[in-house]
Amino acid sequence: MSRAAPPGSPWRRLFTEPPRPDVIRGLRWAPWLAVGTVCIGAFMGQLDVSIVTVALPTIGRDLHAGLGAVEWVVLSYAIVLVGVVALVGRLADTMGRKLLYTYGFAVFAAASAGCALAPNLGVLVTFRAVQGVGAVMLQANSVALIRDVAPRGRLGTAVGLQGAAQAVGLAAGPSIGGLLVAAGGWRLIFLVNVPVGAAGVVLAWLLLPRSRNLAPPSPIDIPGAALLAGAAALALASLSLAVQPGFSVVAVAITGAGAVVLGAATVARQRARPGSVIDSVLLRRPAFTLGCASGLLSYAALFGTLLVVPFSLESGAGLNARDAGLRLTVLPVALALVAPFGGRIADRAGARLPTVSGMALAAIGLGLVATESGTAALLAGLSLAGAGFGLFIPANNAAVVGSAPPTHAGRAAGLLNLTRGLGTALGVAVAALVYVLAGGVVTQGAVVPGAAAAGARATALVLLVLALAAGALASLRPARVRGGGGP
Repeated sequence: MSRAAPPGSPWRRLFTEPPRPDVIRGLRWAPWLAVGTVCIGAFMGQLDVSIVTVALPTIGRDLHAGLGAVEWVVLSYAIVLVGVVALVGRLADTMGRKLLYTYGFAVFAAASAGCALAPNLGVLVTFRAVQGVGAVMLQANSVALIRDVAPRGRLGTAVGLQGAAQAVGLAAGPSIGGLLVAAGGWRLIFLVNVPVGAAGVVLAWLLLPRSRNLAPPSPIDIPGAALLAGAAALALASLSLAVQPGFSVVAVAITGAGAVVLGAATVARQRARPGSVIDSVLLRRPAFTLGCASGLLSYAALFGTLLVVPFSLESGAGLNARDAGLRLTVLPVALALVAPFGGRIADRAGARLPTVSGMALAAIGLGLVATESGTAALLAGLSLAGAGFGLFIPANNAAVVGSAPPTHAGRAAGLLNLTRGLGTALGVAVAALVYVLAGGVVTQGAVVPGAAAAGARATALVLLVLALAAGALASLRPARVRGGGGP
């Protein structure tokens, strides 16, 4: 059932979902207006992941920060996703999906303004974490909102549009980011989110229907989510500290040990409270676990590549942010073009074929990137890698969700988002660590030019190994799927 907006104070109305205006609700294409609104959030969430990577070298130079510090502009965003995505999904099922989605735009826009005005790296990282909260409010609700509004028999089309919006956002990020940095500096990449987010608030309030079939309130395991986020943060901090010039072995060991302790505490709490943050029912299904594990490694390889290529091109080849971004765009564009075919192949032949072949193709592409044979080899390698990820990601996502019982589909989708956040953070941290250690000397903001080629080559090889490992895990799944990707 939906919750009407009862009379009361203006403050209370801010936390109650309003109905759409009658003139909008009566339109024949009203469902597609709602789907389009959801696609705006999907586009923004993925755009802001990839748009930042091309600006990191400039941010590091401007704020006098090394790679180990500036990578937290990406990591803080990803850690928030890991910690709260599953909880936000549950909260939306009880409070209202439209409500949280609408305020997700508001939080995202406000945090973007804070990022644009940040006087130092600490403030920037803090606002990026808040921006991550807004992104989670958008991502955790998108599929559920589409399910509520899609016309009968058109759910697949509607979800496909949302997936396309995400792919376009990921693809457009590097080129848009490079152009914005060249035009007005790195602060502009955050400032442009403010008017878009404000428009999203208005559109969501007017075009999205009120939530239906809300669940009764249930306890939310905030301590469990905090333990999970803390474990991820300490693990990544340990890797990040190892990138700092003159790093302390003791500090690295302490943060690493803390990550292990919090990770063990998370597992213990999960066993005591089944289904709190990570659903143990799903983890006992091999097809689900294999899909999540291979997905995590694939995202690590993808986002590690998105991090290291701009640094290599700007620090080693001497390109500006615009030209580096245009070259990097080849990867996500190939991903976006191939992704629909990956889903179709999975529907017809099962998930094993596109996932295994996709990771093999990505590994070949990363091998070309590692050769450092010039621009043509780089672009060819990025294209092959992007095509491989495009084959893998939709097929693997379908297999993961399809392997879950129907009653656990929402939880499976939440864990899928969590896996993406972990993979993103892991890829960024590992790529930064290998790049700096293999490159040798670190200056403020970047590896010195003479070492950039060695760092990029070593990082590409490590990411290649991650892609092969993802393909090996994917090969263990059943050859044929049922119901769009399940075992």
